[in-house]
Amino acid sequence: MWRMDPCIRPYVIRAGFYGIYRLGHIIIDWPLITCLVERWRPETHTFHVPLGDMTITLQDVAIILAELCGELLEVTPLVDALRGLTISIRWLCQQLSTPGLDADEVALEWSARGFILALMGSFLFPDKKGVHVHLCFLPLLRDLTLTSRYSWGGAVLAHTYRELCCASLDRRCGISGCITLMQLWSWERLHMGRPDFGRSVPFAAPPFPHALHDDDVDGVVDEDMVDGLPFQHGVQLEADAAVEPEPALPLGCRWRVPLTQVLNPSGVLLLYRDKLDAQTSDQVLWQPYVGEVVDRLPVICLAAQDIWRTMSPLIYFEIVEWHCPERVLRQFGLHQEIPPASSYEHQLHRVDARGQHKPDWATYHAPYIAMWERRAARVITSPPLVGMMDSQDPYMQWYRRITRRFMTPQLHRDDMRFHTTAGSMNVMT
Repeated sequence: MWRMDPCIRPYVIRAGFYGIYRLGHIIIDWPLITCLVERWRPETHTFHVPLGDMTITLQDVAIILAELCGELLEVTPLVDALRGLTISIRWLCQQLSTPGLDADEVALEWSARGFILALMGSFLFPDKKGVHVHLCFLPLLRDLTLTSRYSWGGAVLAHTYRELCCASLDRRCGISGCITLMQLWSWERLHMGRPDFGRSVPFAAPPFPHALHDDDVDGVVDEDMVDGLPFQHGVQLEADAAVEPEPALPLGCRWRVPLTQVLNPSGVLLLYRDKLDAQTSDQVLWQPYVGEVVDRLPVICLAAQDIWRTMSPLIYFEIVEWHCPERVLRQFGLHQEIPPASSYEHQLHRVDARGQHKPDWATYHAPYIAMWERRAARVITSPPLVGMMDSQDPYMQWYRRITRRFMTPQLHRDDMRFHTTAGSMNVMT
């Protein structure tokens, strides 16, 4: 386990990745992920559930994860640590997890970069095994004061969309991407598989994350904090020498509590499918981020809310995927009209980084980058939604004509397709 050294805490906070670290490891409910993949439509980037389109948007990434939308490392990696253009996360942990008592600012920045790189490879942009991370991120970590300004949320969403598209089209048994984001999104909005916290109240929520510490979760003591004061290299600091206070945490951290699933037993794939097939209006929370939840969120979660409804391409190096809020306006409290026809660009899924030597993606994707730069002008709007949408609303009549309510015949159900792989999220556990 790689526990963050308190000396690099200010650098990780400054770079905008502290909330991801505090989110930590959440056990993945793979039957739930399988059900979501079964409902994913690549041409619209939405989950087709009985009550209408739903999807993970820039709003969800910002609020759940608090992510906006060689020469940089202390040592030269061994040949065994490299694999093409990727580097071993285990090697990063072994070499950079402890800066040393006499570490200067340069050495601390080296350690912070290695830590953030490991977070990217194990949590935000993992491959199917989660044991290597791509070195393409290193230039973006050169100046940690500028790192938080990049659209990491958009990149995470583009990567996750691509993985969902591939998993839904192919008969493969693995999926990567930010799986934790998918699960927390489902827990915030859907009844299926949602932990009940020992209460029978629909959509009962866990405690808000502001007061959450690692010692509140599964009985694990926070080695970085004792009696409210931080430890530095095993030595407790005095109050006047303590590092900056703990920043407010993203909403996803509230799920870091001991979970009970009495009403929603985990791991029952057929049960999840049947529950989703029989979904009713009181089993969907279209707007979970209202009231006290929004009031207590850290500033970074709400910094880019003016573009949460932008109809723009999301870009992550070679990957370009469209953000389609016009299909899920009820998630923003707006009335849902019949959306325009999908403009699915098949050729984007054929763009691949394999075999590319120093590709210039900025030039290759210049038209899409130009559209992203005009994202503020591409925001969709609609009248406010009043009450619940009627089942005979024109949108619902249209939706029932174009969707499949039951994913598979009752007597012909496949086994679970997606499951954990060894080494996944090894930094966070």
